[in-house]
Amino acid sequence: MNKPKVLVTTIVSACVGLFFLFCLGWAILDHYGKKTSDLGGKEAPPINKDLPNDFTVVALGDSLTRGTGDESGKGYVGLVLEDLESEYNHKPLFHNLGINGQVSKELVQQVEQTEVRRQIKAADVILLTIGGNDLFQKGQTLIDYDSQVITESQKEYVENLDEIFKNINQVNDKATIFLLGLYNPFIGLDEDLDTNRIVRDWNNETAEVVADYKNAIFVPTFDLFQLSVKDYLYSDNFHPNKKGYRLIADRVAPLIKWEDEKQ
Repeated sequence: MNKPKVLVTTIVSACVGLFFLFCLGWAILDHYGKKTSDLGGKEAPPINKDLPNDFTVVALGDSLTRGTGDESGKGYVGLVLEDLESEYNHKPLFHNLGINGQVSKELVQQVEQTEVRRQIKAADVILLTIGGNDLFQKGQTLIDYDSQVITESQKEYVENLDEIFKNINQVNDKATIFLLGLYNPFIGLDEDLDTNRIVRDWNNETAEVVADYKNAIFVPTFDLFQLSVKDYLYSDNFHPNKKGYRLIADRVAPLIKWEDEKQ
């Protein structure tokens, strides 16, 4: 083959090769450069960020529900409501029925009251703190430590807690119930850390009751205070301070989800 023919063949081959590479590059860009909607797929529907106007939160329980120890008066309940309002651009309807010093036996009686049952019936979410007064008895548990007394108190508490859930579900088995576990405010006073064992056991028994109800969620708080409890307690060394309630709210609020099918 003479030189002119070789040159022409080389040029043609190069052009064909370049054209092939151009077509390949264009095909790749055309395929991967398109949006999902351009390829025929459906985009995921946007998440509904609005609460219905009648979305209702009912808070039951003891002084933690009332927010004792928080100088702003909000407590974890108030902070959860603020978080919900920020997340969903709407403030829920709210009823705080907490009572300072309340024990589980008294809460059993409270949820049987006609007006309380009416408010429970309207609830989408129920926030609940109970058991701290049953166990600690204003500090007497440490002063007059008796394992048998604690065991009996725990047994009575578990029975009361089960009754509380039954009463709530008789009125409203659609609302999600968030029951907060106990933290140990006496870690710094207990050299043997026996109160840790007592609180953990108490929480385990509580979680077992909660597990029997499909609309209930146990929310642990023990670990939140364990390493630096003094930083998160009010001056009474028992109730959380504002920072302590913030820790609790940060754990509870993300668990509350609104879905379209609840409408």
